[in-house]
Amino acid sequence: MTTGRERIVVAMSGGVDSSVAAALLHEEGHEVVGVWMRLHQAADQRSEFRKSCCSLDAADDARRVASQLGVPFFVLDLEREFAAGVIDPFVAAYLSGATPSPCVDCNTYVKFGALLGRARLLYGAEAVATGHYARVDAVPDASRPAGRRWRLRAAADPAKDQSYFLYGLRQDQLARTRFPLGERSKPEVRAIARSLGLATAETPESQEICFVAGSDYRETLRERAGWRETAGPLLDVDGSVVGEHRGAAAYTVGQRTGLGVAVGERRYVAAIDATRNLVRLGRREDLQRRVFTVVGMHFIAGGAPAGSFRADLRVRHRAALVGATLRPLGDGEGRWAVETDAPVWAPAPGQAAVFYHGDEVLGGGRIARD
Repeated sequence: MTTGRERIVVAMSGGVDSSVAAALLHEEGHEVVGVWMRLHQAADQRSEFRKSCCSLDAADDARRVASQLGVPFFVLDLEREFAAGVIDPFVAAYLSGATPSPCVDCNTYVKFGALLGRARLLYGAEAVATGHYARVDAVPDASRPAGRRWRLRAAADPAKDQSYFLYGLRQDQLARTRFPLGERSKPEVRAIARSLGLATAETPESQEICFVAGSDYRETLRERAGWRETAGPLLDVDGSVVGEHRGAAAYTVGQRTGLGVAVGERRYVAAIDATRNLVRLGRREDLQRRVFTVVGMHFIAGGAPAGSFRADLRVRHRAALVGATLRPLGDGEGRWAVETDAPVWAPAPGQAAVFYHGDEVLGGGRIARD
């Protein structure tokens, strides 16, 4: 929701989505300031990161689009904030046997944390915009000083919706956030980029974690924490040793490939005990869960509900929504018990659990260990 002409900092990654976001806001008459965030040093030096949204190639693409649009462009160094808010928790999660959610952390602590703060301080901006596929609006609420409540909503195109990664935003952040692509589909965005002749019109999707070379996060563990492979037992469903793993941090709950065991039927990683360096396996049905606990709950509207409530739950980005009941445990640690109407597969400790009412994101937290 915007009112009149604004100065808006657009986080330009060098991809087609953020490029079109900048172009749409520019066409609407807003004063657009393009900013590319330098997030980690590895992208400056290593060929594995050439096509990453954090690479110098991406910065050049973003600069070209800004030049095409005739808007100012700056490079903002947020390496320290990114390391503290994203990379360090990522490493710590794997070393503890959990599954990190780096995109959630990046949005919460970097894009709508550090960048939003710098947007006003450095550029006098009233808002920040990104190429996320999500929506923000406001509804009347007489109980609030401003007389309205800001909502985060799923994108109009469910195939591209990224609201799952944004559940950590607060009311004050949503008030200064713009998502120009929220009502559009990816084909529409590509078509706009082509019609404007933008340099990024044909840029392919970036699917990998931006600071991980290739798809092997273990290299990041080695570089950042000195992790080394330490063999340990692979335990089957009956507790028997059926093989040897190469280090608990090299596995995630739900993983099937790379286990190196053959027991006559498929096995998946069911649990990880990093302290004892154990990896437990299970059948697919063993990873179906209806009851688990969520910690670190954040509610976008502000305070937590006084008691139990119903919502739709998503435990990974592409997972289907499932009805659930949430109940506060009242243990002083902000823990909530979750019971789903139907089993969800492989809810992994550390993974984000996000709750919806219709297309509105109510909030979310991280799945706790048993």
